[in-house]
Amino acid sequence: MFKKNDVLEIEITDQGTTGEGIGKVSGYTLFVKDTVIGDVAKVKVMKAKKNYAFARLVEIVKPSKYRVEPLCPVAKSCGGCQLQAMNYQQQLKFKQEKVFNNIRRIGGVEDFVMKPIMGMEELCVKGHEENGPFHYRNKAQFPVGRDKEGKIISGFYAGRTHSIISVNDCLLGTGVNKTVMDIVKMYMTLEGVKPYDEVTHKGVVRHVLIREGKHTGQVMVCIIINGDKLPQVDRLVEQLLKVSGMTDISLNINKEKSNVILGDKIINLYGPGYIEDYIGDVKFRISPLSFFQVNPVQTEKLYSKAMEYAKLTGSETVWDLYCGIGSISLFLAKNARKVIGVEIVEPAVEDAKVNARINNIENVDFISGAAEDVVPEYFQKHKDAPECNPDVIVVDPPRKGCDEKLLNTMVLMAPKRIVYVSCDSATLARDIKWLSDKGYKLVEATPCDMFGQSVHVETVALLVQNL
Repeated sequence: MFKKNDVLEIEITDQGTTGEGIGKVSGYTLFVKDTVIGDVAKVKVMKAKKNYAFARLVEIVKPSKYRVEPLCPVAKSCGGCQLQAMNYQQQLKFKQEKVFNNIRRIGGVEDFVMKPIMGMEELCVKGHEENGPFHYRNKAQFPVGRDKEGKIISGFYAGRTHSIISVNDCLLGTGVNKTVMDIVKMYMTLEGVKPYDEVTHKGVVRHVLIREGKHTGQVMVCIIINGDKLPQVDRLVEQLLKVSGMTDISLNINKEKSNVILGDKIINLYGPGYIEDYIGDVKFRISPLSFFQVNPVQTEKLYSKAMEYAKLTGSETVWDLYCGIGSISLFLAKNARKVIGVEIVEPAVEDAKVNARINNIENVDFISGAAEDVVPEYFQKHKDAPECNPDVIVVDPPRKGCDEKLLNTMVLMAPKRIVYVSCDSATLARDIKWLSDKGYKLVEATPCDMFGQSVHVETVALLVQNL
């Protein structure tokens, strides 16, 4: 019906799962980034298929009642915030419906309780409450490169590209980011240190990783380099130590021709090799390679909901699969008899053991290995052991969800409750369907907004044996 470069006016009547607006003309569907339900927009077709097309926003003819002016000057070009033009209450509604619809459509479940999404209204910017939360991320990873004039820049990648949008101070992050990046780029300019070039695999500085403890104020900086050292690195350390809260400075060695940000080797330049922070009353030691939730305020809500669903009384045996540095495990251990955590990343397992020790938690063990391999093997070897018939299994898998071999072993272990923490409601729904077919019933699901301004949403779901 339409072809590339056609310009037309449409009303946006729906929102896609990745945040794009959806409108129809005579039954023909158009997907338009940067639009909101209710917008009347002039759009230009960029790629046309038989039944649908992708179009670019040219002009908002009549703004939606849900539209707000983005606070970030690069919101449209940066790939990080897909929903910044949508007011926060509508963002929450969008995420709630996304989870609910996936569970019903993909999971095939109709009879369950869908709890209201846990939002983060307390993190909204004063005077701009309708825009939603900002400055909630405790971690940033800035790629470093050059602009067209050859000037050293840092920022974030434009959507679906590796072109850097120059920005030092992402509004989702903390105020320390700009200060650190100004220091790093000034050092690179003065010392002639070149940024890394992905095409030629030449240059030195690839990324800068910054973490700040929400509750402790401790700051970590890790410079990811394509090499073994930096020239006059003491001068860089000297300047970084002027930043309030600076606790740890290191280099990370990554010489690989890949898009993976971090390498395996860390060279410590200053500090103990970690910072510390809290989620609730549990202290965590966080190294440059550690996975730690980027939004500690919402993480506490998320873990509290997982604890509520686990219904621990102190006598239970619990498995925590994909446990990372033990964050959920340590929360569970306070109210369980025994917790066994499984994690594929060995440094994370070592961090988990340290975190258990510094919190004086002794009723938790950690196993290193892929959950889909470790748990079935353990079960086959020890199936008559009490821990192979746990009361609760908590699972927090990556975006791809659980491997079928792991799901099958979970069913064989026959826990009374499965608490599923998910960062992708589509794979959550797929796994709910699988578990439902094997005798488990979805009772309740609660979404949690961990990543305001983006389309991402976490969910905690409770499944019980359908006796």
